[in-house]
Amino acid sequence: MTDTARQREARRTALILAAAQAVIGSAAPIAISLGALAGSYLLDTDKSLATAPVTGFNIGVALGALPAAALIKAVGQKNGFQTGTAVTALGGVVATLALFQESFWLFALGLLVIGVGGAFVQQFRFAAADDAPPEFKARAISFVLAGGVITAILGPQIVIYTRTLFEPVMFAGSFASILALAAVGAVLLSFLKVREHGPADHEGQETPARPLGEIVSQPRFIVGLGCGVGSYALMSFVMTGAPLAMVGCGFSTDDATLGISWHVMAMFGPSFFTGHLIHRFGVERIVALGLLLLIGCAAVALSGIALWQFWTALILLGLGWNFGFIGATAMVSQTYRPSEKGKIQGMHDFILFGSVAFASLMSGAVYNAWGWEMLNWVVFPVTALCLAALGGLVLFGRKRSIPYRGRA
Repeated sequence: MTDTARQREARRTALILAAAQAVIGSAAPIAISLGALAGSYLLDTDKSLATAPVTGFNIGVALGALPAAALIKAVGQKNGFQTGTAVTALGGVVATLALFQESFWLFALGLLVIGVGGAFVQQFRFAAADDAPPEFKARAISFVLAGGVITAILGPQIVIYTRTLFEPVMFAGSFASILALAAVGAVLLSFLKVREHGPADHEGQETPARPLGEIVSQPRFIVGLGCGVGSYALMSFVMTGAPLAMVGCGFSTDDATLGISWHVMAMFGPSFFTGHLIHRFGVERIVALGLLLLIGCAAVALSGIALWQFWTALILLGLGWNFGFIGATAMVSQTYRPSEKGKIQGMHDFILFGSVAFASLMSGAVYNAWGWEMLNWVVFPVTALCLAALGGLVLFGRKRSIPYRGRA
């Protein structure tokens, strides 16, 4: 296949996955924006556990990472992603039934199952990069994540129009809508070509896979994973507590939901050009920019509790996540060969979303113990550590740690 044909095919795959990301991925903002509020609604006394359902969602993504990667490798992208869509639908059913039964822990289980389905959605970005020639990898990742712009609008709007659908059972309509999202997503994924390996897989297959320890000990992999974990965990930590903080400050549930909508739009909106920025300025500069935006988020949040300050902080939080996470993903994608991708991608997401789950759980505990301010003070030491590691990589480790030259 010529380079032009490969890029055209990679673009087609990325666009299909972006559309599927937009629809199936809308289950995530529904779970995140309502998880803590519904959890608080279901709890009678100890509200410190209110964020446990959101933690369940993130645990599901972490637990599903390795099985999702293994299943996709075994049965191919199309069949694997269709399976993940069915899991997402099942989670929507469980969460809806839990709300009707007023069962907090069943609701948390439902969000965990939605999270397992979300682990397959997280594989979309790797699938797009795997099918792309080296110079198109970062842009392919950006294409897929750009589908989140629709997610930013669709998910919160579904919440606003369906949360009272089955009143007096609050929020049940929103989680029931996940079944419709999964059905539409399954139709979109049916347009993927049936194949077990993308065109990029044939590159380097003559080179045997290295031991896992050798791959993950590369400085570039370590820093890429660390910056990805830092960006995503901080985003989850602050975002999970934000709806509770806004409602606690007297704002409405719709105000909190719209804040999450602006946040998710900021998360994915820059994806239309993030890949181009990485290609032009280098991945390290873009990751650093993302970390600085996270610092800006904390600074705005600490400046006051007006609605505009909550929303502005959430927008900066989303922008910081976009540059930090896409850049970190591109860094990691440069450190492994095609023959190594299965074990690396699953392990990467297991560590990543395990950390995100812990961050979302701690968000509720920290918010209840010390308030909204402490959630934001935590941003500073974490971003400082990531920036230091990134600077060290640029100064000392850059040339020693890129065995697979897939330019981002």
